[in-house]
Amino acid sequence: MPSRRSIHRAPLTRREALLFEAGIKLGGIFHQYLGTPVSAASGRSLARAIEAAVGLQPFVGSVHVRIRPARGGRAGSGRFGYRYLTAEMLDATVVLRDGSVEVEARLRHRADLRYPLMSVQRVSGPKSS
Repeated sequence: MPSRRSIHRAPLTRREALLFEAGIKLGGIFHQYLGTPVSAASGRSLARAIEAAVGLQPFVGSVHVRIRPARGGRAGSGRFGYRYLTAEMLDATVVLRDGSVEVEARLRHRADLRYPLMSVQRVSGPKSS
């Protein structure tokens, strides 16, 4: 039975709503931050900033972002010696919780697919919630 406190107009269970929210959060990370200037020195702080921003959103239990600047294209030199964040550099995991339902989803570049794939890693809790 759908939760009475659902923010969705359609009769979604908590589980379905969290799966939807996970996709929105990972899509937001991907589309908001690609193109951000990044270097080996700034990658960790950029990842922490993304985690802090996403962590403010509803239902987020935890966020882990890893940025690997070395996976990017050529960097310039001197003051132009930075790259911009690309899909190949980004690996993000979000865990969302609502009551006894928990969803873990991940965004990472799949070299074999040549694509930044978002996937559900784990869902726990009652199926009817």
